[in-house]
Amino acid sequence: MIRAEDLGPALVEWLVRQRWYRAKARGASSVTTLRSAELAEGLAHLMVAVDGETYQLPLAVRADVPDHLEHAVITRVGGRAVYDATQDPELMGMLLDLIAAGGRAGGLEFRAEPGVELERDVRARPIGVEQSNTSVVYGSQYILKIYRQPEPGPNRDVDLHRALRSDGVKHIAEPLGVITGEDGTVLGFLQEFLPGSVEGWATATASVRDLLAERDLHADEVGGDFAGEAQRLGIAVAEVHAALARAAGTSAIDHTTVDAEVDAMHERLDAVLAEVPELAADEQRLRAAFDAVRGLAEALPVQQIHGDLHLGQVLRTTAGWVLIDFEGEPAATPAQRRAPRTPLRDVAAMLRSFDYAAFHLLAGEETDRQQLARASEWSDRNRAAFCDGYAEVAGDPRAHEALLRALELDKAVYEVRYEHHNRPDWLAIPLAAIRRHR
Repeated sequence: MIRAEDLGPALVEWLVRQRWYRAKARGASSVTTLRSAELAEGLAHLMVAVDGETYQLPLAVRADVPDHLEHAVITRVGGRAVYDATQDPELMGMLLDLIAAGGRAGGLEFRAEPGVELERDVRARPIGVEQSNTSVVYGSQYILKIYRQPEPGPNRDVDLHRALRSDGVKHIAEPLGVITGEDGTVLGFLQEFLPGSVEGWATATASVRDLLAERDLHADEVGGDFAGEAQRLGIAVAEVHAALARAAGTSAIDHTTVDAEVDAMHERLDAVLAEVPELAADEQRLRAAFDAVRGLAEALPVQQIHGDLHLGQVLRTTAGWVLIDFEGEPAATPAQRRAPRTPLRDVAAMLRSFDYAAFHLLAGEETDRQQLARASEWSDRNRAAFCDGYAEVAGDPRAHEALLRALELDKAVYEVRYEHHNRPDWLAIPLAAIRRHR
């Protein structure tokens, strides 16, 4: 059986190039095999430790590699090529067949959700580049998410999808099956694929592009006006929040816990100020906004929420909006992701996403006052429409002005750090948002 140690430095070099490898800044010094098994002929399953982090690697081990898979080859060992099995339609098809059949292979358990009958022998294809995981699409029916850093214990993504399905909410993709390890860790999650769906970011930014091209028109005059969709998205998010509250329950936190969260906002700001000098001019304004939340008169309701909501986490289908990927914030710990939070955190994150959609086309460019005014108009119009839609179901989030403002600014501070390290040309987007909150 193939082991990580057999692949030498080639595996380390391959790992650090992958989008889902989280420690790119420090690279990788060594890879150690935690578990290796054969799932089918030519298909190996490895769990490896990389400098203290655990990763899942489905690997193909074959003597002959088709030309179209040469790009996936990691190295060659003993006359056989070792490559990323997620790029191989034949091998990925075996995973679907295992889930459909049920049972065990290589120590892993494959099972469909209760009452689900899956079609077998469906052509597989990788979905492209993702940030945290790897997904494979089967025909026009199914999509399998392979968790690259699976975590022991309950899987929030699977559990919340099951809870929402049991409530009958329509704004999710149906959960269809799972792959689990010997300890019950969820390694893969099969769901309904939604052919013809379009990512919210793509539809929103197309609207912005139309507006900026029509220099003499306002946002409500352009054919690609997005406000109606933004309002419907607000309704969908509020309906998902309501369903999560019914399925998983609600509780309340007192002012002591709220104050502790404000302290955490200040600590996050301290860390970013140490790295990003451009933020120093805004420090006092940010601290004042955070402190305005202290001593809330009433207990704050909390519940399970999406936890990483933005326009890239929603799909527009022919039937309406669908929310995807309920894993929560990737940088948070499993305990932090599972903790109940105020639904306003999701609202604040989506409002920040509308702001990004409005201004990202102007990032790093010389822009005139009219372009900036149009982008600002688009952002204001769609943020308001989203809140209007949300208010139809769950009350107006703008009624909680101080809390919503603090949550938005806390998110913007996080964005400042991210852009400083990853996309310096985009740093102006969150900085400008902070400066507009006066």
